[in-house]
Formats: sequence, structure tokens, C-alpha cells
Amino acid sequence: MRPVPTCVLSSFEEPRAQDGHALDAYVQIGSLTKPLTGTILVRLAAAGVLRPDAPVEEFLPVPSGTGITLRHLAEHTSGLPRLPPGLGGRDPYASFDAGALNTVLRGLDVIAVRAPGTQEEYSNLGYAVLGAALSSAAGLPYEELLERYVLAPLGIDEVAVRPPAELRLTGHGPFGRPRRPWTMDGAILPAGGLWATPRAAARLVTALLVELRLGEPAPSWQTSGRLRWHNGATRDASVFAAVRHDGAWVLVHRLTGDSDGTDLMGVELLSAAPEHTNGRPREGS
Repeated sequence: MRPVPTCVLSSFEEPRAQDGHALDAYVQIGSLTKPLTGTILVRLAAAGVLRPDAPVEEFLPVPSGTGITLRHLAEHTSGLPRLPPGLGGRDPYASFDAGALNTVLRGLDVIAVRAPGTQEEYSNLGYAVLGAALSSAAGLPYEELLERYVLAPLGIDEVAVRPPAELRLTGHGPFGRPRRPWTMDGAILPAGGLWATPRAAARLVTALLVELRLGEPAPSWQTSGRLRWHNGATRDASVFAAVRHDGAWVLVHRLTGDSDGTDLMGVELLSAAPEHTNGRPREGS
């Protein structure tokens, strides 16, 4: 069995990559995209562009009276299902373009499975809608919002929607051939379509969760006990990022869709790490 290419960055040990992984190659980060979308929401609110509790129909052509707000979308309490309807095939998100999203928006009241604000249900569809609403509110495409409100203020590059093929690191099939990654640069982009180098992803985690350089963390981050975290997975890539209450942090990326295994590796590493006294990451990590 081929070893799984893995990259680990943390505040308590030197960065390490094994079995062909690399710190400077672009990898799919899946739903680790969501906290960046949530950060755009927080930053636009701080700039007075929108209100987090504004109804989604203020920005998008959805039926009136859904009761869904931008905050509901960010916190996964919108009542929308996990996935857009009609997905399937080997490249499930490839057909979910702007036209498909508009069809969903027109029937948003029918697609919702429960009243907003009543129960948390993780929703990629909700984040696709949130990204579209943010773009509409600001009058800018998602990529420009990400650059202007998140990446540029933090001085972080090596995050992209469509990195050059020669800079991508992807999984391999049973005969060693590179697999074609899922197409996620359409309407699903704000939910999970970004690529980043592991070192850029680690810089984002520390800037947003340890140093709080853009203010309080977005509501997109998950919390469990002493951890604030998020994960992500596509067919052939998975990532787990977390920060402990004392500022210790870890980011694990593996070229496998086994997100449970990647999550477990990250949790075990962070659980075994010594307590920090100053909450600051090691220089160069």
C-alpha cells in the first residue's frame, strides 16, 4: 500500500512533510475555505457594507419571507440541506455553476428542510448562498473579496482558485497516475473550492485564530471543548486545523479523502503537545 503523502505544521514541532508532500505545493483545502468566507462576512460588516442579521433576500433573488439571514448561513443554522440538489457523478460540483445556483435560489423556500435558527446542520449549499450574497452586497466577485478583505490585510499569498497545474499536488490512482481533482471553482467555491500551500494555510490559521489580526474569529469556526477548529475534504485531499485555548495550534494535510483519519491525527498531535505559556507559535512554523 502506498504511504499517504502528509504534511504537518504546528506550534510545537518543526514543519514536516513526507511521502511526496511539500510545503510549497498547492493542495485542495476543501471546507477550510469556509472560515475565510466567514471572515469576509465579518469584515464587510465591520466596514458597514452589510449587517450579519440581514435577510438573504436583501441581496439575492430568493422568495421573500424565508427568514434566512447571513448569520444563519455562516453558522449552519439556515435550515438548508448539506448539498445542492442534483449533484452526482465523478466530478459532482462541476455542473453547479451560476445558473444552477440561481435555480436553487428561486426555490430556496422549498429546498429548506426546516425553519432557520432552529437547528444546526452543516451545509455546503448554505455557504454557496452566503458567498453569492457577499458578492452581491459588495458588488465584487468572491475572489476579489477574498483578496481585499482577508489575504492582502494579512500579507498572505499562495492561496488560489485555479493554481497552475504544475504547482498542484494531487492524489494518485491505483497505478500511480495523478487523479483529476474535483471542479470546485463555480458556485460552490465559497464553501470549499480554494487551493493553498500548506504553509499559507498555516499562516491563515495562526493569523485568524492565534494572533487575531482581523479581530474576533468568524462564526464559521467550530468549537469543541478547548479547541477551535475546522476541517475539510475533497475526494483525494483532507485537512484539519485547530487552535487550543493556550494558543498551541496544528495543521495536518493529507492526500486522501479520509477526513476522519486526518482529524484524528491532528487531535492526537495537539492533545500530546505541551501547554503553551505565551500562546505564540514557534518562529518559522
